Amino acid sequence: MDTLYGLFIAPFADFGFMQRALIGSLMLSLGACPVGVFLMLRRMSLSGDAMAHAILPGAAAGFLFYGLEILPMTIGGLIAGIIVALGAGAVSRFTIQREDASMAAFYLISLAIGVLMVSIRGSSVDLMHVLFGTVLALNNEALTLIGGIVAVTLVSLAVFWRALVAECLDPLFLRSVSRLGSPVHFIFLGLVVLNLVGGFQALGTLLSVGLMMLPAAAARFWTVRVEPMCVLAVLIGFASCIAGLLLSYHASLPSGPAIILSAGVVYFASILFGTRGILRARIIHHRHRTA
Repeated sequence: MDTLYGLFIAPFADFGFMQRALIGSLMLSLGACPVGVFLMLRRMSLSGDAMAHAILPGAAAGFLFYGLEILPMTIGGLIAGIIVALGAGAVSRFTIQREDASMAAFYLISLAIGVLMVSIRGSSVDLMHVLFGTVLALNNEALTLIGGIVAVTLVSLAVFWRALVAECLDPLFLRSVSRLGSPVHFIFLGLVVLNLVGGFQALGTLLSVGLMMLPAAAARFWTVRVEPMCVLAVLIGFASCIAGLLLSYHASLPSGPAIILSAGVVYFASILFGTRGILRARIIHHRHRTA
């Protein structure tokens, strides 16, 4: 029992920074994983990665004027993410270019601007902090911010749930029967930006999308219904955060990559053992051939 306590309970019971890291990462999973499910169902998974890069110029602007202060970097990242989301969405809606191409163009420009802005004032250490974050350094201000983002996300999902599901299945039908089509699309992009900004505090701009997409992708191998998929994605996110933080603590590894790699292990296990995974499909195929 002492060994189990030392392995699984003591790191969180004895150290305040581990408690804050656990609370922050669990809250991020609660908000980001359902958003990741909708991104995946819309076939916009790589758009999430693009948006994660897009917040870098705003965060860099906050860093340029205020240093590594959470609030200015968060506000800057939110403004930059919204500008890129609205700009890419407007280009795809009003020109011949598709959304994936316009998003790629906007995020590449944003990434270059952000790296240049950080390089003007900061060192390579500062750039690494912005790109990869540090979940173990979350303070009460950051937790309050993440909690607010999660609350806004959950309320928005509850209010627009049916419209979001309908747009995933048939966006043209939704626009033909309701005026919510375009507004819901931009509201959803706003939720993506919000959760990436929240994740940026803990995981940085490069890894924040991992906690959004990997649990969602893993859940897809276990169910086809949207509601259970969102719940399962959140549970996978919880497990990945706990496992990643424990791995980081005991093996002296960076916490952000450890969390994302833990989610990656669950993803590969789901590919093999999920109810819609490779082994299940092979068993069913074999039974049909022998029947």
